[in-house]
Amino acid sequence: MSPAQLALSFVYHRWFVTSTIIGATSMLQLQENIQAWQKPLSAEILQEIEAIHLRYMNPAP
Repeated sequence: MSPAQLALSFVYHRWFVTSTIIGATSMLQLQENIQAWQKPLSAEILQEIEAIHLRYMNPAP
């Protein structure tokens, strides 16, 4: 899974997100963005994301 697919899958499967704006400059990028919808993240990956978030709550102080 690419970093873009990881990020998009995370956003796509949040209950509070109603829309997502993607940017693609090639057909390959567009296909990758669309495929992210079909790749829900496992509980393990979500736990790892949460651990990073708890460590770096405000990445831009």
